[in-house]
Amino acid sequence: MQKLTNRWKVVEVKNYAKVYELANGAKIPEPIAKVLVSRGIDSVEKMNKFFNPSLEDLYDPFLMEDMDKAVDRIGKAILHKEKFLIYGDYDVDGTTGASMLYLFLKELGANVEVYIPDRFKEGYGISRSGIEKAYQKGANVMIAVDCGITAINEVKLAQSLGIDVIICDHHEPGEQIPEAFAVLNPLKETCNYPFKYLSGCGVAFKLIQALQKKLSLDNIDPFQYLDYVAVAASADIVPLIDENRILVKHGLELLNSSNPRVSFLALLEKAGLRNKKINTWHIGFVIGPRINAVGRLGDATRAVEFLISNDYSSASYWAEQLHLENERRQSLDRKAFEEAIKIIEEEKIYEKDKVLVLYNENWHQGVIGIVASKIVERYHRPTILLTYADGVLKGSARSIPNFDIYNALKKCENTLIQFGGHKHAAGMILDPEKLIDFKNAINKFADTVIDDDMLTREIYIDAEVDINEISIPEYWAIIKNFEPYGPGNYEPVFLAADIPIWDVKIFGNNHLKFKIKVNSFTIDAVGYGLGNLYDEVVSKGKASVVFTFDEGSWNGQTVIQFKVKDLK
Repeated sequence: MQKLTNRWKVVEVKNYAKVYELANGAKIPEPIAKVLVSRGIDSVEKMNKFFNPSLEDLYDPFLMEDMDKAVDRIGKAILHKEKFLIYGDYDVDGTTGASMLYLFLKELGANVEVYIPDRFKEGYGISRSGIEKAYQKGANVMIAVDCGITAINEVKLAQSLGIDVIICDHHEPGEQIPEAFAVLNPLKETCNYPFKYLSGCGVAFKLIQALQKKLSLDNIDPFQYLDYVAVAASADIVPLIDENRILVKHGLELLNSSNPRVSFLALLEKAGLRNKKINTWHIGFVIGPRINAVGRLGDATRAVEFLISNDYSSASYWAEQLHLENERRQSLDRKAFEEAIKIIEEEKIYEKDKVLVLYNENWHQGVIGIVASKIVERYHRPTILLTYADGVLKGSARSIPNFDIYNALKKCENTLIQFGGHKHAAGMILDPEKLIDFKNAINKFADTVIDDDMLTREIYIDAEVDINEISIPEYWAIIKNFEPYGPGNYEPVFLAADIPIWDVKIFGNNHLKFKIKVNSFTIDAVGYGLGNLYDEVVSKGKASVVFTFDEGSWNGQTVIQFKVKDLK
């Protein structure tokens, strides 16, 4: 197997005087002050605001272009008993946003239905068949959630059929914007909304906020829907900074309350999380995959049925369906992953190709993107998985930092029927006869831009610490305020150089555990997947350790431990 090494990169701070100033002003340890300053939080005032995200700091929804038009049209439709159709994407972001809007409009007495397209028959985005169904159902207003920004012709068709389309999207617009009744998307060049990185569900929430304000709905609390927004933002991996941080923080509070929404209560119980403190990790790796599974393998309408459940019996039934589909997804995922690894290792593809292009006609379309991500994680190379469907090859690509996979596909577009995506992830369709040409073309391009440095995984370290000067209770009391974690605000990562370690053990599936003396404390350190370093660690008796702080439990007691990312 290819042996990977990690390159450690300590985050630099241009003006270190700011670190001293914050450490002294806030009376916090210098390494933590450095983490804050490197993230743009360079004053006590900014720190207090960061640690205490307030709903009062949310932006006025009417700062978003077309919001007034959208609100006026929806208000008119409610007044005249017109029919709404909410058109949601089939992933977590789309289904939560669609469910949230459905419940809100229902609360206003609106005539409303939800439509989720079939991933395999209709593909991503607004489809012609979806528009036709909206027309057949007698819809007057269609609200698209987490899709629509590139649906030029489909929106034109809807408008020609007398359906006013309101788009709530967060994807990158193309050169042309659909001629919809209203287009809500902070990424539009003409939109001056202060925060650009809302999820699709987040944009839909801003619409709810605006409607509540404009229609003077004092009896309706728009913040009751922030659990949906938190799940969407965490699962869709949008930056958890600025407004998203506020929305997710308060949404997590709803999920962790004594009385969470009945659908989430049922799912948390099914997943064994009811008595755990839910964070963004649980959403990304436990809750989100279950909601996503039904759309990956079949009809995502089941996710909406689950999300809008209003009694425990119904919620429990749908939570069970999501759980079973996720187990099926995991089985398909495991099988495809093992088969992909076998191809890579038997053919030693990494010795000749910088982009791993793998094909198996039996892989399920719904899991190849997940498996591609896992291959990237293991080999740190751009990866494309392809399967056979409807007479063509359909593929999913995932990339590494600094290699724009969308641009790479553009360079090979003469070998493709269709492609789309962004620099980190993309999808494509090609003729089976073009597979070899495509594989050669993308690797020929990759050879011109990918060097050995790019194929070395980097671990970013926020600050170096003197292990003898750390106060575990003090550090933990401050660090837990950094949550919620996600892009733009990852867990603070520290480096303790050349420290003694002992009582080294291997446990579970190749995991490492050892003890470190920290000031007057002895603390456990756990390195998941680092068991292969056992002999080296034992022989030396000391190591430089890259770690984060982690809350664990032992004999029913909460304990703080180090979660080791790497060691040398």
